[in-house]
Amino acid sequence: MTLTPYDQKRYNRQILIHGFGEAGQERLKNATVLIAGCGGLGSPVATYLAVAGVGHLVIVDMDVVDLSNLNRQILHWDENVDQYKVKSASAKLAAINPSIKVTALQEKIDEENYLDLTKGADLIIDAMDNYPTRYLLNKAAILYNIPFIHASVWGLEGRLTTIIPGKTPCLECLVPEAPPKEVFPVLGATPGVLGTLQVTEAIKAITGVGQLALNRMVIYDGEYLEFHEIPLSRNPECPACSHLK
Repeated sequence: MTLTPYDQKRYNRQILIHGFGEAGQERLKNATVLIAGCGGLGSPVATYLAVAGVGHLVIVDMDVVDLSNLNRQILHWDENVDQYKVKSASAKLAAINPSIKVTALQEKIDEENYLDLTKGADLIIDAMDNYPTRYLLNKAAILYNIPFIHASVWGLEGRLTTIIPGKTPCLECLVPEAPPKEVFPVLGATPGVLGTLQVTEAIKAITGVGQLALNRMVIYDGEYLEFHEIPLSRNPECPACSHLK
């Protein structure tokens, strides 16, 4: 699909970015991004991908909105409590940008469906809060050879890396065993920061503009407002990706 006069006007300010241009905007328009989770990370991710003009967003979440979500999950409001998150989110996204397509899937990602859910996506964004599901998304990204943008948050801290199968460590290289599931503290602004960083990485991956956060973990420290990096390397014995050369 080529750009319409509406697109040219709506996205004018990002089209002006050096190296982006109308070609970059067309790549966004023709892209499909799967967003796993419509919560703290998924809300800013979906919002900013929508306003950037990504043509097809697939949002997957099984949960309903709880009052305790509202300090951080900005796509959901008081009136949405007890609604399915995908229903709440898709309605807002359609209003934010009526020119894009949003596919809302109220499903739990599991061993039976993770490949079907991710099939056809150009990129997967990890907006989950549990590692067993993240491992499935990681496996799907490896199978389909597509970028997988991982982020996690805790309190005032967040971490992000972009995974390119065969070129960077996969998620199982980095976290071989899932940590115990727990209710963790989080300031609402923290997933806002990490979610918008995930969107920045996604747009760069789709358009080819800029350098991705490859082979490094970017750590955001909100308490001191600092960013740090940790270099990463592949595990040659990783059960998920060691077969990739």
